[in-house]
Amino acid sequence: MIQLNNVTKIYPNGAKALVDVNLRISKGEFVFLVGPSGAGKSTLVRLLFREEVPTRGQVTLNGRNLVRMREREVPLLRRTIGVIFQDFKLLPNKTVIENTGFALEVLGVPAKEVQARTRSVLDMVGLSHKTRAFPGELSGGEQQRVCVARAIINNPALLVADEPTGNLDPETAWEIMDLLYNINKRGTTVIMATHAKDIVNQMKKRVIAIEKGRIARDEEKGAYGYEL
Repeated sequence: MIQLNNVTKIYPNGAKALVDVNLRISKGEFVFLVGPSGAGKSTLVRLLFREEVPTRGQVTLNGRNLVRMREREVPLLRRTIGVIFQDFKLLPNKTVIENTGFALEVLGVPAKEVQARTRSVLDMVGLSHKTRAFPGELSGGEQQRVCVARAIINNPALLVADEPTGNLDPETAWEIMDLLYNINKRGTTVIMATHAKDIVNQMKKRVIAIEKGRIARDEEKGAYGYEL
């Protein structure tokens, strides 16, 4: 599903975020990206939904070369990818149901279908009773649940999460992980960059450790392996 071949990313200030990375992730996998701050995890994540492009090398998703992709093709690519951020990125003046269905509205999906799909995913994440609430009226965990709902409303083949539990207490973090685990069981590939050592160690999923922009370790059922 995902393949990186000899990928290097150097930012304009000369910082090397990734160096000669080779990686293959199959459809349906659940993969943790771990490593010290500044190791290159977030850069790798951003390459997958083409917020960044590599300085050198190739990034392929479902057979499509993201490096050679034209700008007008990027929105179509992103419809097949769900993205969850640490800082939520919810629209403060829109309700839960409006935030969740906003992407569908932009795509011109009929209103009845937007309502049906939005209510379905909000029920899945346990927020069917909060549809009319605004982000400022929600807890951090509830806001992240909205983000999960928004990310999966298009039934994405790939779900990318960048530190999705970073601002949550441990109990709430595990609730979010349960959601991601269940989404993965439905067939969605999940890639999660994280510093959450306990979560990684208990989940026993594939762990790709990145250090100084290079893949230092790749284990099918690995552990975090770094001091925070």
